[in-house]
Amino acid sequence: MRDQQNAKEVPRRQFVALSGALGAATVLTGAVATVGGTAVAASGTDAGPAPDSCPTTPPPGGSSSCPPASLQGICGRPTDNDPLWHDVQYCTSGIVPPPPQTKPDCLKVTPNYVVLHGKPETTHNYLLLPSCRVTGIECPFLVTSGPPNYWHEAWENARSGGDVPVQYPNIGLGINSQGARRFDQLHIHMAGVRASTQRRLQDLESQGRMATAPAQWANPANQAAVTGSAGDRVYRILRLPNLQDNLFNLLYTNVVRPSSLNMADQTMIVVPKMTAAGFAGAFYVLNSDTSIHDGTSTCDYLLVYS
Repeated sequence: MRDQQNAKEVPRRQFVALSGALGAATVLTGAVATVGGTAVAASGTDAGPAPDSCPTTPPPGGSSSCPPASLQGICGRPTDNDPLWHDVQYCTSGIVPPPPQTKPDCLKVTPNYVVLHGKPETTHNYLLLPSCRVTGIECPFLVTSGPPNYWHEAWENARSGGDVPVQYPNIGLGINSQGARRFDQLHIHMAGVRASTQRRLQDLESQGRMATAPAQWANPANQAAVTGSAGDRVYRILRLPNLQDNLFNLLYTNVVRPSSLNMADQTMIVVPKMTAAGFAGAFYVLNSDTSIHDGTSTCDYLLVYS
């Protein structure tokens, strides 16, 4: 499902400048940062009126969970014609999608995200999407402290006992790079993964061939091949005890920025560690891009949708 490279791809220097200006401390204090001469209110709104700003109610604590209006050129505008964004607007605001698009099944709707069926529609193929307008992984707002923890919410929904459980022995959560995705509204795939993928990751863990701290993630020693639907692809692998941290920020801070890569080119897959007794209290976080020999920019090779 690889699309042509999106013309809106953000050069790395621009991403660095924007994400730096919208750093966590700035967001939390509500200070105004200057990005390319434009004042950006870190609370999530412009200093001036923003009639097209995200309608989502800010969470407790004062900072907005949506990108500021000044980032609409990168993170998307509410008037954009994207099918998944139309689905979100229908679920959150009742705005009927333009024909021939049909109304989606809104499986779960919260102030911060919605859950929809993926395609093909199965009991192990769902999508979690922000209620805000966020194009995808390239949006620099995602690496700040402002957005909700979409990865944690995806797991809480997809796990056994969750509101929209993925009915598959092993679960995978994934996001595609800008160039590999089909639609331009951020969506985390909630799907299955093969038993062989789970075994491979546990074998790599037992061999000490994965990072156990984010600072080690970019080390080539923590890269390994994992077999998927298109053969072996190489991933950077990190083991985490939970999903409490912002994975977008961990990826940007520990891999993308120090390696002079582009956030837009990254794919990320989260595989909860499972045993015969169930969830084993750890997560394998895989990242790849085409700068790695035999790397990939898509999560689709490891996820099982149909």
